[in-house]
Amino acid sequence: MDSNLLQEGLDLLLYGMGSVLVFLTLLVVATLIMSAVMRRFFQDPEVPEITGEGLETSPQPAVPDQRLLTVIKTALELHRDQRKK
Repeated sequence: MDSNLLQEGLDLLLYGMGSVLVFLTLLVVATLIMSAVMRRFFQDPEVPEITGEGLETSPQPAVPDQRLLTVIKTALELHRDQRKK
């Protein structure tokens, strides 16, 4: 084998992988800097506290419509029957 060809291939590999590594490192650094800038100048608004007055202590779950449950049940049965065939 030609050792010069192998050396050129290795050089190309190292330059390519090195440039990808440098690019990704710069991308991470740029993302961290942008994140820090956004956190500093655009802080999250404060959420006002909600007092317990007028709120239900245990909200009741919504009862699903019986017609809707029947439709869903029928659709599931049809689907399972089609899969068995």
